[in-house]
Amino acid sequence: MRSPLPVQPIRLFGDPVLRTPAAPVVDFDAELRRLVADLEDTMLDAPGAGLAAPQIGVGLRVFTYFIDGQVGHLINPDLELSEEIECGPEGCLSIPDLVFDTPRAVRTVAKGFSMYGEPITIEGTHRMARCLQHETDHLDGILFVDRLDHEARRLALKEIRDAEWAGQPGPIIRESPHPTFGRGR
Repeated sequence: MRSPLPVQPIRLFGDPVLRTPAAPVVDFDAELRRLVADLEDTMLDAPGAGLAAPQIGVGLRVFTYFIDGQVGHLINPDLELSEEIECGPEGCLSIPDLVFDTPRAVRTVAKGFSMYGEPITIEGTHRMARCLQHETDHLDGILFVDRLDHEARRLALKEIRDAEWAGQPGPIIRESPHPTFGRGR
């Protein structure tokens, strides 16, 4: 069992890290395992259904999820999406208190790696499929509001502008203990 939760500040809409595509993980080491633990602890504390590394300021292709009582993670995900689409409620820890019906593929097959570099395949439908797509979007610099139709996106952006947290100073930014591989190394 880990000692006290190392909960990290979650970056909010407007932070450039949320719009920057994340770099692939190349080193499956103790620092990566610490990042996965930080993501899990932060996600569970929030609480949320998922959390991607860019949401805590780390530009690596890693995310965690908590769906139907199952906690997991995926590194360097690659998705296969069904053609069948459904609209359902979606929110984001980086856009607090905002929920909009968002179109997503009903079924998703996600392939990637564990924090130990072992291949993983996750097949999900409905809520799990939505989470896998949402978190992978974060790794590509895409937010769920980008998936909304024009009118819904306009309403969402208005709600963001009117939100209590909008325009507030973000979290105090500290140097991440997790290097962003491929950037200055």
